[in-house]
Amino acid sequence: MKRKIQLRSAAPIGMALLALAATLAATLASGAIIDRIAVTVGNRVITSSDIEREIRVTAFLNGQSPDLSPASKRAAAERMVEQRLVRHELETSRYPVPQSAEIEPTLAAFEHRYYPANADYRRALAQYRIGDQDVRDALLWQRTLLQFVDVRFRPAVQITSEEIQNYFDTVLAPRVRAAEPGKAVLIDDYRDQIEDTLAGQREDREMDNWMREARRQTPIVYHDEALQ
Repeated sequence: MKRKIQLRSAAPIGMALLALAATLAATLASGAIIDRIAVTVGNRVITSSDIEREIRVTAFLNGQSPDLSPASKRAAAERMVEQRLVRHELETSRYPVPQSAEIEPTLAAFEHRYYPANADYRRALAQYRIGDQDVRDALLWQRTLLQFVDVRFRPAVQITSEEIQNYFDTVLAPRVRAAEPGKAVLIDDYRDQIEDTLAGQREDREMDNWMREARRQTPIVYHDEALQ
């Protein structure tokens, strides 16, 4: 089941981009430093600083060093394009979205595990050149995306008993027996786990199909010079 993305007419998009171009031209004339447009997604833009922030926040949450290479910027741009498309669907179809307070336990657990002292957390934020709000926004987006996929695609996913049995016979049981020889492996002990796994795989495929269709319907322009 596909939901078509509602696109605005070409004229408002063109006018919005022309207005943005005029603003940028005025900024250039003033001699100020501007933020370069890296991608346009319909009538929305992703800037160079948006992409760099995405890279730095993701690296911070994963405990890695930020990779600001062109390849990394392109990958981050792709993620942000998908984010813009999902946000457009959330807005136009009015899906429920989580509240900012809902990520507080996740953030608290993250800080407790990696930065027990608040001073260490603040120092790490400064090192990565990001802010606490950037981290909160990233965690909220993760929760929003998971909720969107669950609400949008899970109701249509039906896993049959035959599919569960096949996964048990061909994947799970051989894996468990190899890890724990001699252990009795009964399907009823794993039925819910298998159903969740198969449903998750089905949701991922449906999400991929939806994303391809959303990309096909939306004008997306990459400005390579801003991704170097």
